[in-house]
Amino acid sequence: MSDAIKHECGIAMVRLLKPLQYYKDKYGSAFYGLNKMYLLMEKQHNRGQDGAGIASIKFNVAPGTRYISRVRSNADQPIQDVFAQINNRLNDLNEQFPEKIDDVNWQVKNAPYIGNLYLGHVRYGTFGKNSIEAVHPFLRQSNWMHKSLIVAGNFNMTNSKRLFNDLVEIGQHPKEMTDTVTVMEKIGHFIDDEVAKLYQKLKKEKNISKKNASPIIEKRINIKKILKKSAKNWDGGYAMAGLLGHGDAFVLRDPAGIRPAFYYKDDEVVVVASERPVIQTVFNVAMDAVKELEPGHALIMKRNGKVSIDEIRKALPQKSCSFERIYFSRGSDADIYTERKSLGKLVFPKVLEKINNDLRNTVFSYIPNTAETSFYGMFEAAEDFLNQQKTTAILDGQRNLSAEKVKEILAERPRIEKLAIKDAKLRTFIADDNSRDDLVAHVYDVTYGIVKPDDNLVIIDDSIVRGTTLKMSIIKILDRLKPKKIIIVSSAPQIRYPDCYGIDMARMGDFIAFRAVLELLKETNNYNLVEEVYTKCKAQQQSEDSEIENAVKEIYNAFSDEQISDKIAQMLKTEEITSEVEIIYQSVENLHKACPNHLGDWYFTGDYPTPGGNRVVNDSFINFYEGSNKRAY
Repeated sequence: MSDAIKHECGIAMVRLLKPLQYYKDKYGSAFYGLNKMYLLMEKQHNRGQDGAGIASIKFNVAPGTRYISRVRSNADQPIQDVFAQINNRLNDLNEQFPEKIDDVNWQVKNAPYIGNLYLGHVRYGTFGKNSIEAVHPFLRQSNWMHKSLIVAGNFNMTNSKRLFNDLVEIGQHPKEMTDTVTVMEKIGHFIDDEVAKLYQKLKKEKNISKKNASPIIEKRINIKKILKKSAKNWDGGYAMAGLLGHGDAFVLRDPAGIRPAFYYKDDEVVVVASERPVIQTVFNVAMDAVKELEPGHALIMKRNGKVSIDEIRKALPQKSCSFERIYFSRGSDADIYTERKSLGKLVFPKVLEKINNDLRNTVFSYIPNTAETSFYGMFEAAEDFLNQQKTTAILDGQRNLSAEKVKEILAERPRIEKLAIKDAKLRTFIADDNSRDDLVAHVYDVTYGIVKPDDNLVIIDDSIVRGTTLKMSIIKILDRLKPKKIIIVSSAPQIRYPDCYGIDMARMGDFIAFRAVLELLKETNNYNLVEEVYTKCKAQQQSEDSEIENAVKEIYNAFSDEQISDKIAQMLKTEEITSEVEIIYQSVENLHKACPNHLGDWYFTGDYPTPGGNRVVNDSFINFYEGSNKRAY
């Protein structure tokens, strides 16, 4: 993606189902679970590079023994830093007690991070915060094991303020208004409530002491009921993971299936991750062995090893995030790889129109690195088109063609090259704008000597969000090649609306498509529509979320997709660019063809899967109109 956007988070959970001695005997280390956690997190580093954290829980330890270990980092390479801290602690212990290296029972009592249950997290800070306090997993401690709670997730809530106020109404005093703290305290409240009710019941029935009640409560505590009560009013996209101190664990997915979660279980382990191929690779299992957690359901793991899938909230129409398929998730997933190729194939007919079917004088390339797969799809479509032309040429002239001419026809192929090359990250350390812009223009380099003056140059990108890097860097360096025409192709449709479920796309004014529409409204003397939409947004502010409609759609309805694309092309072409510049976007219809099981498209269409989404888009427009830079959620 040419426009860097922060996004998403990744979760990883490992629950060992055998005693730790089993893994020592079979795999040579009681730290088997910890080693797997490292791989699961490292394989998901694409999902978060602002921070990382891991927590572990030990079973069957005596009072006075630390049973929860947690380490977090917001260093430049947080995953590496987390495990460097863990390794340093363990190496120090091994140096002090070398004779205990193979003693699993001693390690359980004395070594941190060895455990039966692990939860890991990698994050991008969608709110711009990168303090260590904002790094997951979060911990809610208690001297009662069954009340201790560890939470990590890939999520954003659209109604954090309401959830915060709900906690205040029941007498709590949350330390922050972040959705992570609010969600954790909500779950914690109902854990406390459940534990209190179980104890009162046991006391009434058996006149039992709190000490003797604790192990019974741990067995009887109803995670399904707790999650049902906790998540009742959540509005957002989430894959929420939690551990209770005594050993129960859960992963809960939102009812619309916006955020992804996958799991695998055998007789040794239960594992959860945000991406399927991560589990396949780390545990060397077949694709069909890894299951997707159903929307609105929770994977619940009891301390005794029982695992169940339970409905927590009634599923909504599934709107899994299509951006996961276009860009966020690793392309090693079999389905994602196929879908990204399809995106390239499906946009190719528009490319043909722009180049007037002239493949001979067209060079195809891509913006590294994640657009590469859709580029292959576009290349295959170009090959198919050229093969049709070859077939027609041979059949039409079959009686008059020499062997040399046939050979010449067959030798034709689409011209594909690697042109844009991303350099190492350049730091814009000079303060004045002109110098900074010059540095940004050199983030990419270009391959010279390939493109001829009469050539069309077609470059495919995953998506175009702000257009900043295209304007300041990519188009400028491509223009140095002196092509006749530069055609930038987006494998995704126009991004028109903010996301409020995990991606850092919150402000209307950031989107090049939105800015293009504003310019069109000015040119057609219809800018008064902006004030009309603002008035409609303001009028709905006091309404219930379920009654709010997305008023911002009216802004885009005034123009066709092509008109907006043409205006974007004009805006991205600076005065010094000599080549003609055109922009092609994928259609929403073709996006759905390519990704039929991931129909979440609200950033393209404004069709939000939860009621809170409409409030967010209207509030985002209000912020734009009023000149406020704050977030809408």
